[in-house]
Amino acid sequence: MTDPNIYDMVIIGGGLVGASLASALRATSLRIAIIEAAPWFTERCSPSYDERVLVLSYSSQRIFTGMGIWDQIAPAATPIQQIHVSDQGHFGFTRLKNQDLGTAALGHVVTARHLGQVLQATLNASPIEIWAPAQVTQIQYDNQLITAQIKKDEQIQTLSTRLLVVADGGRSPVRQQLGITSHEFDYQQTAIIANVTPSSPHQQIAYERFTVSGPLALLPLPDNHCSLVWTRTPAQAKTVMAWNDSAFLSALQQEFGWRLGQFRHVGQRHAYPLRLVRAQPLTRSRAVVIGNAAHTLHPVAGQGLNLGLRDVASLVETVVNSWRNGEDIGSATTLQRYVAWQQPDHQRIIDLTDQLINVFANALPPLVMLRNFGLLMIDALPPLRKQFVRQMTGMKSYPSRLLRGLPGI
Repeated sequence: MTDPNIYDMVIIGGGLVGASLASALRATSLRIAIIEAAPWFTERCSPSYDERVLVLSYSSQRIFTGMGIWDQIAPAATPIQQIHVSDQGHFGFTRLKNQDLGTAALGHVVTARHLGQVLQATLNASPIEIWAPAQVTQIQYDNQLITAQIKKDEQIQTLSTRLLVVADGGRSPVRQQLGITSHEFDYQQTAIIANVTPSSPHQQIAYERFTVSGPLALLPLPDNHCSLVWTRTPAQAKTVMAWNDSAFLSALQQEFGWRLGQFRHVGQRHAYPLRLVRAQPLTRSRAVVIGNAAHTLHPVAGQGLNLGLRDVASLVETVVNSWRNGEDIGSATTLQRYVAWQQPDHQRIIDLTDQLINVFANALPPLVMLRNFGLLMIDALPPLRKQFVRQMTGMKSYPSRLLRGLPGI
């Protein structure tokens, strides 16, 4: 008889990455539970102008296609057909186009609410067990299992699992309980997030503009709205957040220019300090950290969630391979295989985001000249542009079944 308190996998964190992992494995016979600190059911409210949005790269689209849920995501997703990259006050620019990848879009913009609801509906119709709201209070090891004490409804219950997956965010308390070190770097920048409406059509073009204070991004949304990510120094951000809407839009206009006409409306503003968090190592005995618990990135180039979804794709591949071969899915061999596949992707994306920030923050004239010629070369040379696009969209990562758009099981 199966012990009701023993699971094959327990996922700590039912956010977008944790829920995606469970969704990808829902058709296996593995016994899986999600432990989520927040209430599980979200209110199915009408779309809001101020909703938080996410960028899904082409590789993420393929992952969700392999999971069998892209058709539910796509109707509310805005395609990105071109990305315009520029250096404020200088001559360099690059236009990345969907034709460079040979696809209908380079990526899509979707609200976090919609993506979360699709994932929740998928899991609600699956055998995955959801413990929410619930918290992990203690973790213990032995050779065969990890045992976690779970507090739910003011009661303590004990679950044991062959594999513990930690996906509870950048400040992961479970990562700390496991003794996995997080290395942090403060960028001394703050991201101001808001939705804005320009007077001219965005034509499904995303903009990444590097300014003296940091990158400024505009992402296309339905009804000609745009999602703004405006990076400033902490002192500047405090001032910007205190401005009224008119002053805010005027300063944004000066910083971005008139390529989208006049900015006419701005919604609620939110400010987030930016830092790099990287977990080392990625595993402990029978435990692995993924998503923001493993890597919290600068938002430049929109790589954070997409890297987390590639974590999911690689972990599904190694777990399913072990499961099919009758092996222990929580063994050191299984986890080492995952690290070998996914750690190079982590390093590549962390290096990419760091280099973008450092190169475009440097005001030395020779470097300014060099980076602007670099932008023009990428724009002018299709083979170089194609390689850059493949890097940015995650297509140079480990070619798991999900990343190829195939079912993971």
